[in-house]
Amino acid sequence: MVDPHADRPVARQLADHYRDLIRGGRLQHGWPLPAERRIGQEHGVGVDTVRAALTILRGEGLVETRARYGSYVRRPERRQVRVPRGSRVEVVMPSPEQRREWDVPEGVAVVLLTHPSGEVEPMPADEVTLTFS
Repeated sequence: MVDPHADRPVARQLADHYRDLIRGGRLQHGWPLPAERRIGQEHGVGVDTVRAALTILRGEGLVETRARYGSYVRRPERRQVRVPRGSRVEVVMPSPEQRREWDVPEGVAVVLLTHPSGEVEPMPADEVTLTFS
């Protein structure tokens, strides 16, 4: 599965493996991933390599990691958002400070909906479907 002699870095190979499991439905949304140490043992790699693979998956918005709880397959709940006439929509990658303020996982873009009143509503891009009037 993970080939230390391959041209592709081991962390990327491990991320590819878990991405395939998630997209193939073998790891369902909301399910926890095995502990970092266990993943390392199963694949014969160190914890630093596992953490690098999880960083890649978080960057793609597939996995969310919470301190003391571990890593989970993200389950974005999609909702319809109506964009009022005269509003402006912008999609941005938030800064680390904005991620914390808006509670957006790493790797997820943010839709900034600026209402005609000037109020700005940030929304995780993978959780919304915009409808324009």
